[in-house]
Amino acid sequence: PRSTPSNSSAASDVYKRQPERTSYVYVSEGKTFSTVLGLKRGDRVIPFKGPYTPQFGDFVVGVVQDVKFTGYDIEINTPYTAFLHERMIRDKLDYGSIIFAKITAIDEVRGVDLGQAKVLKWGHLIEVPSTKIPRIIGKNNSMITMIRNATKCSIFVGKNGYIWVSHSGNTALAVATIRKIAREAHISGLTDKIHAYLAESIEEKQPE
Repeated sequence: PRSTPSNSSAASDVYKRQPERTSYVYVSEGKTFSTVLGLKRGDRVIPFKGPYTPQFGDFVVGVVQDVKFTGYDIEINTPYTAFLHERMIRDKLDYGSIIFAKITAIDEVRGVDLGQAKVLKWGHLIEVPSTKIPRIIGKNNSMITMIRNATKCSIFVGKNGYIWVSHSGNTALAVATIRKIAREAHISGLTDKIHAYLAESIEEKQPE
């Protein structure tokens, strides 16, 4: 069923151009409407909230929740089952192991197969709304690259809303910055604001 267009001035605006058929929108009488409360970016709508829906080719961060004879059940922040076959990873995993992997298949009941997996060790796992991930990554990876460079942390961002930050580097600042972006994802000029925030935070840490 179609949702009622939101009253948000950003996301509910009727597109005046040729109707576009993209995620979170529908076309009626030659006009395109948003189905969610969100932020309009070009021809796309970025929703403010909503569950993660697995998509083929997405990279996700997951946690081992069951060890089976042929592989592992992986929790990826969805109601759907994700499975990693043992042949897809060299390391032996255990309950609670954290991985970064690619969704390689989705069946008719939304069962997910994972591949190209990498084990993530000695780090901190945080969760943000999956709808905020595009802002955390930034255009051409600009935002996440800025955070990595400023904090010297290794950071793996999953499309499912799980983010892993290494214990090496300024972990506290990296986590605080990611959470700040998630809170303020709707604000324009956010990249400049985060750049200033990082610079100020780092300067405060410098010895006198």
